[in-house]
Amino acid sequence: MQKYIQVVKNTFAEYTAYRLNFLLWRVRMVVRLIVIYTLWQAFFSSQKVIFGYSESQILTYILISEIVANFVYSTRTQDLGSEIQQGNLTNYLLRPLNYFGFLLSRDILDKSLNVFFSIIEVILLFIFFKPQIILVQNFGHLLLFMTAVFIGVSLYFCISLTLSLFSFWTQESWAPRFLFFIISDFLSGGLFPLDILPKAIFNILNVLPFPYLLYFPLKIYLGQLTSQNIIQGMIISLLWLFMLIFIVKKVWAKGLRLYTAEGR
Repeated sequence: MQKYIQVVKNTFAEYTAYRLNFLLWRVRMVVRLIVIYTLWQAFFSSQKVIFGYSESQILTYILISEIVANFVYSTRTQDLGSEIQQGNLTNYLLRPLNYFGFLLSRDILDKSLNVFFSIIEVILLFIFFKPQIILVQNFGHLLLFMTAVFIGVSLYFCISLTLSLFSFWTQESWAPRFLFFIISDFLSGGLFPLDILPKAIFNILNVLPFPYLLYFPLKIYLGQLTSQNIIQGMIISLLWLFMLIFIVKKVWAKGLRLYTAEGR
């Protein structure tokens, strides 16, 4: 355990050394949040209900999604791609260290920092705009919400890790990852609740892993899902998680058999 705590400390030291990179990332997230928030607020300036959502429901969805997205999407698994391509993965394989535990330790620090600052940003936005937001009153809903968020974090960790593992076979991993992030942000409900889409499209999305990254936990938070919907969503998301864990293990094992790092 001590070695993974040291990994967390080293990761924190990296952030303090490259403060500008982290600052620009946070600025990007703030600008994105303000744009989405003001757009929805403009829509409600002439209507009280849009797509079956009240203003407080939509604004709550947007603000809470900012915090959840920072918890789900912040990850350091993308570093694996460069480690493979540059041959630096060898340095970790030769040490008494589980590489997945190493990545998880880095992710813990990364998520902690991003969530901490996202909460501050949401609080500041709340102070300036004073939106009417919905707070969870039911402890059971809060527990289910946190469980769904944890599953979403695990899903994205496995998906991102799988994308990085393709670096065993290709030198280009950044472009596919960037494209995936854009698509994922849209299909996970990061810009709007997915149930405002046509029902046929929404039903297709429900069997994919994307809605369980953001949309599903947020709907639980808002208390807009029945017990049957929640159970169904949990089952689908867990099936995807087990499938992705299986894929990660298989791709990792096959990739290591091909991995070479001459001169390292």
